Amino acid sequence: MTPAVTAGATLAEPDVASFRAAMGRFPTGVTLLTQGSGDETIVMTLNSLTSVSLDPMLILVSVKADGRMRPRISRSGSYAVNLLTDAQRDLAQEFCRPDRPEGHAAMRRLSAVEGVTGNAVLPASEAYVECVLHAEHEAGDHTLLIGRVVALSGGAPAPDPLLFHLGRFGSLPAAEAPRAAA
Repeated sequence: MTPAVTAGATLAEPDVASFRAAMGRFPTGVTLLTQGSGDETIVMTLNSLTSVSLDPMLILVSVKADGRMRPRISRSGSYAVNLLTDAQRDLAQEFCRPDRPEGHAAMRRLSAVEGVTGNAVLPASEAYVECVLHAEHEAGDHTLLIGRVVALSGGAPAPDPLLFHLGRFGSLPAAEAPRAAA
């Protein structure tokens, strides 16, 4: 049985459920990680994205070490990360399932195109980042994939990112338009 954790309580030996609950308090963006395009497309929902360096431009994603994505990225040497909009919530939910679409069905479902690295990108996303694999690091039951950014697409003028917090999807309040200088 997992002990209830109250506000301000400290667990000297936290269990998995307590750790997951604590990490769930940190809001994250929601992305789709893609590898390949056309018949070779695989996609997964991901919220572990970190900007690592500006020089060189590096990002980090974390994937299950024994999952489908890690060996494909290791072999191909590239991947893309598509930052989702609130309107793409259904895609985030669909591509986190074990029976998610692959290949041409995934490309059609995402309205994806092939990016410069040969990986599927979503032109309708907040932004997408294409990477070549820079380094891999084993970390417990996951592998940290560090990618060197080789291409990106900026995003809509009115951002509306999809967020994940406390086990639920959410969004930010609408941003105000910039005021004209007087």
